[in-house]
Amino acid sequence: MSSDLDLSARIEAAKRSGDLLPASARNLRALLAGAISDIYARSVSELVADGRWDELNDRFYQTLKFGTGGLRGRTIGKVVTAAERGTPDPLGRPEFPCVGTNAMNFYNIARATRGLVAYLHEWRKREKLLGRPKFVIAHDTRHFSRDFAALSAKVASEHGCDAVVFEGPRSTPELSFAVRHLNASAGVVITASHNPPHDNGFKVYFNDGAQVVEPHASGIINRVNAIVGEAYELLVAAERGRIESLGREIDDAYLERLATLILDPALVKSQRDLRIVFTPIHGTGGVIIKPLLQRLGFALDVVAAQDEFDGRFPTVKSPNPENAEALQLGIEQAQRDGADLVIATDPDCDRMGVAVRTRAGDMKLLTGNQIGSLMAYYRAKTLFGRGILDRANASRGVIIKTFVTTDLQKAIAEHFGLRCVETLTGFKYIGAKLGKYEGALGLAHSTEGRAPDRPRTCRSISLQDGAARRPYHEMSEDETRAARLSSSSFYIFGGEESYGYSGADFVRDKDGNGATAMFCEVAAFAKSKDQTLDELLDEVFKTFGYFEEKNTSLTFEGADGAARISRLLESYVAAPASEMLGRKVVAIMNFERDTIHDVEGDLIPKEKMLIFQLEDQTRIAVRGSGTEPKIKFYLFGQRRPAGSPFTDQELAECKNNIGARLDALWNWLHADAEARAAR
Repeated sequence: MSSDLDLSARIEAAKRSGDLLPASARNLRALLAGAISDIYARSVSELVADGRWDELNDRFYQTLKFGTGGLRGRTIGKVVTAAERGTPDPLGRPEFPCVGTNAMNFYNIARATRGLVAYLHEWRKREKLLGRPKFVIAHDTRHFSRDFAALSAKVASEHGCDAVVFEGPRSTPELSFAVRHLNASAGVVITASHNPPHDNGFKVYFNDGAQVVEPHASGIINRVNAIVGEAYELLVAAERGRIESLGREIDDAYLERLATLILDPALVKSQRDLRIVFTPIHGTGGVIIKPLLQRLGFALDVVAAQDEFDGRFPTVKSPNPENAEALQLGIEQAQRDGADLVIATDPDCDRMGVAVRTRAGDMKLLTGNQIGSLMAYYRAKTLFGRGILDRANASRGVIIKTFVTTDLQKAIAEHFGLRCVETLTGFKYIGAKLGKYEGALGLAHSTEGRAPDRPRTCRSISLQDGAARRPYHEMSEDETRAARLSSSSFYIFGGEESYGYSGADFVRDKDGNGATAMFCEVAAFAKSKDQTLDELLDEVFKTFGYFEEKNTSLTFEGADGAARISRLLESYVAAPASEMLGRKVVAIMNFERDTIHDVEGDLIPKEKMLIFQLEDQTRIAVRGSGTEPKIKFYLFGQRRPAGSPFTDQELAECKNNIGARLDALWNWLHADAEARAAR
């Protein structure tokens, strides 16, 4: 008792002295009061005794907020206490996750699961759906991912929900596919994507296989965030749900659908000498990509040192395929073996990066914008070439990109007479568009039990083999393509600049597995023309115009960092620049305050993002990251050919001029941001 009183007194004294934020002190007391393990008190006592108030503030200044994407935060603290370290596992991982209300730990996993399940019960009751809700749970290779997945399943079951749990690490896009394939109510993947090893997360999908959007997002957020300061002791529901294991059967179904992404199988088979090096960077990518590429007939070598599940990601500084360093081992192997292409995927395999062999024999990194543009171009060109798209149905073809993705993809769409739809950052918005296009068919989404007085309507459309009588997710790719081309919108390609892509709607998120297959086909196409991939990209630039982008960010960590990011973003609204580096600002789009509609007339949701348009067609977008303590800057430069395509010399001049311009502009923006942040 005396030690408890002493700890409470020291917390109160630290609050009075200003060492501990009032919110931190409040959250500390709430967590300790409801703790069912002495790990909490021992960890806090150690940090208090050592005067680590900065660490305590980072851990407790808020209860980890459940946002539209779920949860993400540190699962291993900057300081690891002796209580947390316990008996480390063979890889050196602490025995227990980081203690804190602002951390990814058992407390917050249980809290998130309880809120999600509560919302599912309420939603199903409103919809008059029969039976228990069911959701699928996947996890990546990160520290505590398997433990968190097991706890989430346990919490779901004890609150009357069936849980289907993958038997081992699986990718985020396979989770998206599984939700639809298994006719589940929702899905969860335990991952922090490409974040550093100390992070983890809880990412939520609804019954359409897409990340949650409104109105479900707010409903789930409210239910989760209402659970604060409670221990994760569980009340067993009147009807306990089942927990089932999910294995190779879903892998096989997913692999079969992924194979349909190849538009020209004969072309792929003709390029047997295309050599590919692949690395999953210690993540989930190898589970599907290795058998997929072998099935498709590609010659594949894997970076053995990175083909092992390891949450430390020990061979890289960051498991992010956007970074050159993450591909270094693959590039070295490609140079030794004479491979044409290096492909890397992040730990949950929703992102993909590449390096390509140039005519000079070097390995060159392509940006996410360039990778996506090559796939968008090839897929549009090939669909027209094979007669799937033509002038009569081109208006139904859609390329979707985010506002901060290159306008080259818009130019490609315009050239082919396709619609280019722009969304906010986040593949959930692309997923929502795919849901809209499916809904336009009037077909049943699922076969979930529904009370007799609430039948799901199903409009008949002209399809063979009884396709119209089956739910959409049970139809083949050929059947859904025919339906979309005749009665809705046909999704050709979608992408984000941050190395996320998809080429079909059977997955409602970015898909590193599918992107790998699609890009390998582009590589086969280039090789069939005796071109390197960077030469094919130059051909695209000459035809449509030269587009270059520069993406960068400033990082502000911890409690103070969040406040600085908020102030900095607000300063761009309160005092916007009238010119930047000698060019006038001719337009500003404020996505938080303006009413903005996309080309289909749909209202763009509100978000803290600004886009500045300069008089020379340069664009600058500024937004806060939704997953990291960063403020992000996106710079876009372009020059279009006047009539005939650019010559080699003209393209070289464009590259030099626009590249130098964007570098100089970033230097100006960086200095301006530092000055704004210091105010």
